[in-house]
Amino acid sequence: MSSVHVPSDLVHRLRDRFAESGYTIDGVRERLGGVAAAALAREELVPALRATRDNDPLGTLIRLWWLGVPVSTAAADLPLADLIDAGLAVRVGDAVQATVHLQPWDVGGDRLAWVVSDRKVRPGDPALRRDHVVGAGGASANLAQLAWTPPVESALDLGTGCGVQVLHLAGRARRIVATDVNPRAVGLAELSWRLSGVEDVDARAGSLFEPVEHERFDLVVSNPPFVISPEGRFTYRESGFPADGFCREMLHRVPRHLNPDGHGRFLANWLHLKGEDWQDRVGGWLTGTGCDGWVVQRDVQDPAEYVELWLRDAAEQGTTAYRQHYDEWLAWFESLGVVGVGFGWISLHNSGAMDPVVRVEELSQRVELPVGAYVPDVLDGVAVAHRIGDEELLDAHLAVAEGVVEERVGPPGADHPSRIVLRQTAGLHRAATVGTVEAALAGVCDGELPLRPLLAAIAELTGDDERELLDRAPAALRPLIAEGFFRIAGTAANTR
Repeated sequence: MSSVHVPSDLVHRLRDRFAESGYTIDGVRERLGGVAAAALAREELVPALRATRDNDPLGTLIRLWWLGVPVSTAAADLPLADLIDAGLAVRVGDAVQATVHLQPWDVGGDRLAWVVSDRKVRPGDPALRRDHVVGAGGASANLAQLAWTPPVESALDLGTGCGVQVLHLAGRARRIVATDVNPRAVGLAELSWRLSGVEDVDARAGSLFEPVEHERFDLVVSNPPFVISPEGRFTYRESGFPADGFCREMLHRVPRHLNPDGHGRFLANWLHLKGEDWQDRVGGWLTGTGCDGWVVQRDVQDPAEYVELWLRDAAEQGTTAYRQHYDEWLAWFESLGVVGVGFGWISLHNSGAMDPVVRVEELSQRVELPVGAYVPDVLDGVAVAHRIGDEELLDAHLAVAEGVVEERVGPPGADHPSRIVLRQTAGLHRAATVGTVEAALAGVCDGELPLRPLLAAIAELTGDDERELLDRAPAALRPLIAEGFFRIAGTAANTR
């Protein structure tokens, strides 16, 4: 499809048919069952084909729109002539086949939503076209969880693709602007929104922030073309910028498009280079933005794993070009000194602070969703830990954060544990090994008394020198405040 012209009447009829037949995320899950759904997530179609072979209305919709296989015209209880005229389907002998991938999507609550993209390309299919529009998947869901915020006045979806983030922003942002460098993506995204009942989205074609050059927003979200490759082969995943330069450039430009107190939430890839700390590298991207920032690496792959992932993404395995592209990509990585590629989140907050704070870390554990609900608390905690002076901290009323538990490790019956761990049962589920003083504070800090007399009492009980304990405490407590184990009573920081 080079363009999308679907009459409103056809959109409404499709939406009604999907709802009536149960072509919703819950309906598909129930119909496929756990085994077929898990296999489909691995791009294995056979179990799903077996689960939908009865030619009933729901099974036919799953086969046509999600699995992308031809279905008999008799079984397809749809306005076929209109679908073909709109370019959404083609005849294949006595059958009909969809030209797009159209899947239900979970946006939470009772709202029904569908996402339209190009058909998934599987081994043996024709090669991807350069302006291929990829569908929604795990990365889309991850960004939606990161980008969750209370209602805002205005939001920008930068690089909207199939339009999935707008479906999550709808109802939370009064004004939504969505951009993409690929005009085909804008067209398919608009169809996603129309099918899902989302109206009044301001869709614009253009690169990076060019379509919104002089505008600011309360929230900017993006799942950008972050794939790091030697050539920009596909618009949806590669920008043409050198190495990981696109994500760096995007972050440099974001602040000029954020309103005061505005937030940016992004997915990104970054290089791990020989002889260079990746945290310094990515943290440097945020230096000079004037915003508080939080970078989280969720995964890292070695160069070969990374290349294999994206060659599979384009269904190149088994083709004659596979080995050549693999070799060229690895050679390019070697020339740059690449030892790994990281994937994760980046959050920015235009807090207006004169001394912005940046935290860069790696989190591989399961975290509570939606992450976006407590990003402000994380940034507040980092800022408080960075800015509070030693004497001010000793005079502060400290409270242990909600959901923190203590674990003691040691031989049964031992008077003294070999290790004490504070663990978060909510939020980021961090764990920190602490000393007996920090553990004692976790047991008594409820925000009622200042830290100084509490430390004095602990020194008396343990026999430690009170002055030395007071001198050591700020350095020991700052990381625990930054990581959300303690908060300063009366502030919102680190409640998760």
